Amino acid sequence: MGWLQGDVVLVTGGGSGLGRALVQRFLDEGAAVGILERDEAKVAQLKKDFGDKVCAVAGDVTSYRDNEMAVRATVECFGKLDTFVANAGIFDFFAGLAQLDAEQLGPAFDELFAINVKAGLLGAKAALPELLKSRGSMIFTVSNAGFYPGGGGPIYTASKHALVGVIRQLAHELAPNVRVNGVAPGGMVTQLSGLAATGTAHQQLDQIDHLDAILRDITPLRVSPEPRDYCGPFVLLASRENAATITGVVINTDGGLGVRGIMKVNGGDELQPA
Repeated sequence: MGWLQGDVVLVTGGGSGLGRALVQRFLDEGAAVGILERDEAKVAQLKKDFGDKVCAVAGDVTSYRDNEMAVRATVECFGKLDTFVANAGIFDFFAGLAQLDAEQLGPAFDELFAINVKAGLLGAKAALPELLKSRGSMIFTVSNAGFYPGGGGPIYTASKHALVGVIRQLAHELAPNVRVNGVAPGGMVTQLSGLAATGTAHQQLDQIDHLDAILRDITPLRVSPEPRDYCGPFVLLASRENAATITGVVINTDGGLGVRGIMKVNGGDELQPA
C-alpha cells in the first residue's frame, strides 16, 4: 500500500521528463492523477499508457481558464483534489546577460516568467478551492538555480529564486488549511525546452553533448540522476501522514551542490571551481 492511497494529485507539464516520472510515481503510490499538458500528442500517449487512472487534458499553463479546466476535469473524474503540483517549466540554456541581445531581454524574461512563475500562481489559484475542502497541499518544482548561481542564465535563475518566495508567501497565507512546499532538483537529461524569444524553443536539454558526464562532474555525489530519482520528496510532501508538520519548505535534491556550489564552465570546455 502506497503513501498516497486514495489521494488525487494534479500535475502540470506531466507529459514528459520529471512531470511524466511524477505521474508514474504518484500512481505507484496509490493516487489518481490529473494532468495539464500543452502537447496534445503527449496527452494522447498518457491516456493510452495509463487509461482511467489519469485524467489528462491539453491546455496552456499560462491561462487561468485552462488551469481551472484541469482542476474541474480532475475533480469530475476522481471526486476531489488533494495535491496540486506546479511542475511545468522552460529553460534559458545558460544565456548570460552579455549574450542576450537588448531586444531579446524583455521578451525572453516575459516568456520564461510566464511559465516558470505566473503559471504556478494561476494553477495554485485554480486549485485552491478544492484544496481548502480537502485540507490538501501544493508542491512547486524549483531547481538548484533557486539557491545557487550557475544553474542557468540570469532569467532562469531569477525565476527559480522567485518561486522560493512564492512558496514561502503562500505557506504563510494558506496555513493552517493548505500546506505549500517545493522540491529543488539538480540537473537531469530531459526534453526541457528553451524560449521562442531567443530562438531556442526547439532546443532540449537532452541535446547537450556529454550532459551526463557534466552532471556527474559538478555534483559531490557524482550522480547524473534520471527524472524518477527526484520523485521521492514529492511523495513525501504530498503525504499527510508523513509531512503533516511541513510547510514553507524547499527540499534540495541536487546531489550535494549546497556543500560545494556549482562548477562554472570556462570557455565552454573546462570545468573550474566557481
